[in-house]
Amino acid sequence: MKIRNFVIISHIDHGKSTLADRLLEITGTIQKGKMQAQFLDSMDLEREKGITIKMTPVKMNYTAKNGESMILNLIDTPGHIDFNYEVSRSLAAVEGAILLVDATKGIQAQTITNLDLAKKEGLVIIPVINKIDSPQARPDEIKLEIASFLDVDMDDIFSISAKTGENVPELLERVIEEVPSPEIEVDKPFKALIFDSKYDSFLGVVSFIRVMEGRIRSGQKISLINSKAQSVVKELGVFRPNMVSIDELSAGEIGYIATGIKDPEKIRIGDTIVFSGNENTLVALEGYKDPEPKLFISMYPHDQDDFEILKVALSKLKLNDSALFYQHQNFHIFGRGFLCGFLGTLHTEITMERLRREYDLDLIIGAPQVRYKAFDSKDQEVVIYNSVNWSDSFKGFSEPWAEIKIIIGESYLGRVYDFLSEIEGIHKESYPFGAGRYILIYEMPLREIIGKFYEKLLNITQGYASLTYKELEYRPADLVKLEIWINGEREEALSRIVPSNRSYEDAKKLTEKLKDLLPRQAFAVPIQGKIGGKIIARETISATRKDVLAHLYGGDYTRKRKLLEKQKKGKSELKEKGDMRIPPDVFLKVFETD
Repeated sequence: MKIRNFVIISHIDHGKSTLADRLLEITGTIQKGKMQAQFLDSMDLEREKGITIKMTPVKMNYTAKNGESMILNLIDTPGHIDFNYEVSRSLAAVEGAILLVDATKGIQAQTITNLDLAKKEGLVIIPVINKIDSPQARPDEIKLEIASFLDVDMDDIFSISAKTGENVPELLERVIEEVPSPEIEVDKPFKALIFDSKYDSFLGVVSFIRVMEGRIRSGQKISLINSKAQSVVKELGVFRPNMVSIDELSAGEIGYIATGIKDPEKIRIGDTIVFSGNENTLVALEGYKDPEPKLFISMYPHDQDDFEILKVALSKLKLNDSALFYQHQNFHIFGRGFLCGFLGTLHTEITMERLRREYDLDLIIGAPQVRYKAFDSKDQEVVIYNSVNWSDSFKGFSEPWAEIKIIIGESYLGRVYDFLSEIEGIHKESYPFGAGRYILIYEMPLREIIGKFYEKLLNITQGYASLTYKELEYRPADLVKLEIWINGEREEALSRIVPSNRSYEDAKKLTEKLKDLLPRQAFAVPIQGKIGGKIIARETISATRKDVLAHLYGGDYTRKRKLLEKQKKGKSELKEKGDMRIPPDVFLKVFETD
């Protein structure tokens, strides 16, 4: 059988998962009676949010029009910028890519980024426009846009409707014709690249692999070149799309190896698997550069007895999420926890939700921060991940900057320029992109981008905007630590590092937000924002009030006064003794609305 390995890359909502559904139907991989929309999006979160979060491989058997039997290995990839690392890993395991563009929206910023990654891997690119059945489709206009961008003829761009299946069989034939067959060198020593992994309580770590050379059978002894971990193959298999065990995997194929290894930290995405004894003689395959986390938060279990559960949960999530960074962190107020790094806000929210749903963890979350740099009293460079790492002796602060590309409709230019003028940044360039659209290029601090920047941009443009960004370098910054005090106690999880010129504005927003989120107590609760011990913002949550006079009918004023004074004194004593417990969901809501 001949093999074709390919991916579908596109922006969010351009029909990638729907196209994958049609390919599963055409090849008979999934029976029509068992078919459901977004079949490869197996996580509940993917279905709820309508996005692909995890890349998903699937093996399809197909007989081409010329009568040849084919093995088609498809990897469905995410489209959101926070999961770009998933795309980069899948590209290293294939030879071709379908570049899918929505005929109603055209090329988006993330499409450009994914295309650049595919070109760097030397993949054959098949440009396709989707949703030609939509009344809003502009096929000729979008084809011209793609042709100009890729420097190809308009006739080379395929038109389909993934929803109705129009032209999808013909697209599959084109994939077979144009995507090259992988080099199949079965006589060489076995060598495979790990492009993803997951944990199974019975099989241990299950590694998703692309076999580059040789062949492997169940029961053979294996070794990982970089981690030096050794094991015996417990099970081999392919994805159809569920895991189906087989006897052998050969060069050019995509499948999985159940390693039996129970310690997730021994398996690293990008490592090379070989037969035991060859780990010191064979050269490792070119793996992946670990993605650099851009947003950091402190994470503590609300119940310290759950610390080990959190530790195991993070190690298992790390298996198929190489962008997740975590290291142990102790803080006397909250106890043992972790400093965690993510690629963006959505990546953080998805991970938090998975920890809650899959491991039933109740967490305290610190304020999200980018990674700052400074010099200590000995003039040594230090990295500041969050307010816990802060010291008043630090000097010479710097912060990461990024170049951001935004694609918007021409009619929204004025409103977007107004929005960007309120954000710290430098306008570099603007130019037309296709019919009625513009590309804006700005340089700005990374902290401006990782919050709700994109959400606000979408609101301004009524959903017609896309962006992508790349980090540049660290530039000087004037930073201060904003401390949050609640009922006279400093809440370090809510404290954060902010630019000096925005400290008052940020303190005011945060104290007002907390006033709305925190539950009322039987005593008044002051919320203060402080910098260097100086209060720069304050809000007070008023006490709940019980009507102590309700049972009185008439009577003289002195008796009423005594009851009111007694109530006042009781509230004062309660305030002094009162322990203000902040519900865990408050930390999450403060983060979500940042």
